[in-house]
Amino acid sequence: MFKLRDRETAEKILEKISGTDIHLTLMHVCGTHQDTLVRFGLQKRLEEANVDIRQGPGCPVCVTIPQEIDEIMALARAGKIITAFGDALKVPGTQGSLFSAKSEGADVRIVYGIDDAVGIARKEKDREVVFFAIGFETTAPTTAAALISEPPDNFRVLSTHRIMPPALRAIAEMGEIKLDGLIQPGHVSTIIGTRPYTFLSRDFGIPQVVAGFEPLDLLMAVFMIARQVKSGKAEVQNEYSRVVREEGNPKALAVLDRAFERADVAWRGFPVIPGSRLDLRSEFDKWDARKTYSDIIAEVDYSADVEEKGCICGRLLRGLGAPEDCPLFGRKCTPDKPVGPCMVSREGSCNISFKYGKLKNL
Repeated sequence: MFKLRDRETAEKILEKISGTDIHLTLMHVCGTHQDTLVRFGLQKRLEEANVDIRQGPGCPVCVTIPQEIDEIMALARAGKIITAFGDALKVPGTQGSLFSAKSEGADVRIVYGIDDAVGIARKEKDREVVFFAIGFETTAPTTAAALISEPPDNFRVLSTHRIMPPALRAIAEMGEIKLDGLIQPGHVSTIIGTRPYTFLSRDFGIPQVVAGFEPLDLLMAVFMIARQVKSGKAEVQNEYSRVVREEGNPKALAVLDRAFERADVAWRGFPVIPGSRLDLRSEFDKWDARKTYSDIIAEVDYSADVEEKGCICGRLLRGLGAPEDCPLFGRKCTPDKPVGPCMVSREGSCNISFKYGKLKNL
């Protein structure tokens, strides 16, 4: 809940935003930002101030494509121990989900990090253990660090790690939505810094602000973008300067560079985005599930189109619409029985809208 002082400050910032007398369409790419916007009622208040904020591809579970789920499903059904974050279990592939594989008898275990998965491999020495690595630049360094530390020979990683700047370029180049500004993610930016975003302002004229996660952080980010638009500027500003530095975290970036190389891959709702996935470098081949189990994974059909009829998750990840626009939202698709990953993940826009009572508008 807002403290009284924070509430008064919020009202002042909202008044200043309204005072700019401009209409803004913004995008953020962070599930935590979406949670803050909806939970504290900021989305509605900002709409009243002529600011429309869309959530883009800021949910790593949501942007994972069905074929990547099929890869880990194939390994689960081949008898490997699969370790994954809880959010990943219900994400649908073309042949079901890890949750359904577990109900069929596959050994699928929820972990809270890669160290838990490595620990299982050390304990289960006679079994092969695969860690399903999902996440952006925030979680990828932990995967890299585990690989560099030489995990057990019976341990493997199936990497679906994505990096954010190429997806933002894709959004700008696709031109489906005219953006007046971008609110950049705080967590990712603690790793990569602010420099990787500069091309968006330079090449596409998009004002940007890196923001923290408190309500006042987001309101200030909107106000800072509004000031840029009003003055005709387009640059990267850092509202989250108490944590984020221009150069990011050099040690984490060095670890990422040592363990991973960039690969071209599609994102859910997007075509192939060049250089947007982190695949293991060749020196880590013995821990790379795609190479070690290439015969099993080769059975995955990458040409399949399995999006559920009516589900608009792919459109939501491109900032086109709101969860309530989906005909399945709250009816056929709920957190207990999700149809698309935007309802599965706690960082997904549909899950967040459902959780905070948007159903009253149906």
